Amino acid sequence: MPAFVAHYARAFADVVASAGLDTGAIDHQLSDFLATWEASAELRTFFVNPSIPAAQKVKFLDTLNEKLGMQKQLRNLLAVLIDKGRIGQVADVAEAYRRLMQERMGIRPAEIVTARELSEEERQALVAEAGKLAGAQVAPSFKLDQSLLGGAVVRIGSTVYDGSVRGRLERLKEALTAG
Repeated sequence: MPAFVAHYARAFADVVASAGLDTGAIDHQLSDFLATWEASAELRTFFVNPSIPAAQKVKFLDTLNEKLGMQKQLRNLLAVLIDKGRIGQVADVAEAYRRLMQERMGIRPAEIVTARELSEEERQALVAEAGKLAGAQVAPSFKLDQSLLGGAVVRIGSTVYDGSVRGRLERLKEALTAG
């Protein structure tokens, strides 16, 4: 990740915090913009085209904002990214901002890999256990890996908790060959 991405994310997080903005509302508005951004190749091409003046792009952003209804701080972030020729990395800035805000709120990201699709009840139970392991609230992301055979692998930061059948078999194999 380029250093400027973290710079813009940190600055925006500081603005959101100092203005006392509703982080949920900002996140929703950011998601709306990113969905529009991802859905339209023409929009992306327009915004990243260096031959179009930044002022024209910002004017179009304001027209777009009439439909999206973004708060002025988010609109200003996007205008700065346009002005500095960094709008092409808006998704990276958004991701870094979200990680930073979760960190500030004490929420730890947790990657949960399972061998099969889980029911909502199983997901909630696994998230609760991951929260206990982390000693904090977690923001889970779920992935499937059928090679696990069963169980789950949970990664919180740099710590990996391997409760998979594959992991147990590998540990058993190591114990048998070492003994």
